[in-house]
Amino acid sequence: MPEKKRIAVTMGDAAGIGPEVIVKSIGTISKYCLPVIVCDGAFLKAQARKFKADISGAKICDMKNIKAPIKPARVSAPAGRAAYEYIVEAVSQALVEDVSAVVTAPINKESFSRAGVKFPGHTELLAKLTGTREFAMMLCGVGLRVVLVTTHAALKDVPELITKEEIVSKIGLAAEYLRDGLKIKRPRIGVAGLNPHAGDGGIFGAEERNIILPAVKSAGRKFGQSVITGPVAPDALFYKAKRGDFDAVVCMYHDQGLVALKMEAFEEGVNVTLGLPIIRTSPDHGTAFDIAGKGKANPRSFIEAVKLAVRLAR
Repeated sequence: MPEKKRIAVTMGDAAGIGPEVIVKSIGTISKYCLPVIVCDGAFLKAQARKFKADISGAKICDMKNIKAPIKPARVSAPAGRAAYEYIVEAVSQALVEDVSAVVTAPINKESFSRAGVKFPGHTELLAKLTGTREFAMMLCGVGLRVVLVTTHAALKDVPELITKEEIVSKIGLAAEYLRDGLKIKRPRIGVAGLNPHAGDGGIFGAEERNIILPAVKSAGRKFGQSVITGPVAPDALFYKAKRGDFDAVVCMYHDQGLVALKMEAFEEGVNVTLGLPIIRTSPDHGTAFDIAGKGKANPRSFIEAVKLAVRLAR
């Protein structure tokens, strides 16, 4: 039997469901890897007692950084600061190869802000910590893989944020992941249009003709080992991907991709950050303050995130 990979797991925001899904998952994920839980040890152990979970299969990296009581479902600067510190530590371990991958539990953006952390989320922080300039968010689940050109941006701002260069970059990152990470020799990538019916020849918008199509052609020349198709009408793209026409789809904005993915894989979706020099995955859900502390959190997405991290590390 090969030696189990060491996978760093960050505890996330202590007021959310991250600690609960971690302690509920350890019995399962320890079959695939040695989880190294970057956390406040006393807090995590209290969560294990609360939810009657056995965490003996994990190694605890105790930051001892929760200095005041954390109440479930409450935004707070101490929780935000602690969550930030877990990420910094886990990335540091990954960069020196003490661990083979990082799996992050959810953070709360408002808690980050109150703690003075000037990053809107994991993706941008991870890029900064690893010195990465080109990166992308990919969501995976039930055979679908979705890469986003723009992420957390207002819908009214999306047309200005879509550029040929950004689309080509995201296609390239998707192709690299499929080829090198998943060993798909000739990846097939579908690229969504922005407008209804992919603009319908310019009737409903010119972005497809002026930006997306030139990007697809440029990417086709640059990544000749991949089959790149687009712009595809968004209302048809996911049907084609689901039946197996594409190995991944590149979408122009957040909800264009995530509505379809979460309809299929709400409880087992996984987020992968492309372009980093380390492997990073996470469950495709947030801190879920509406159920935090109530014992109702489903650990399935977190378990799938760990399994994918182990697969990529191998």
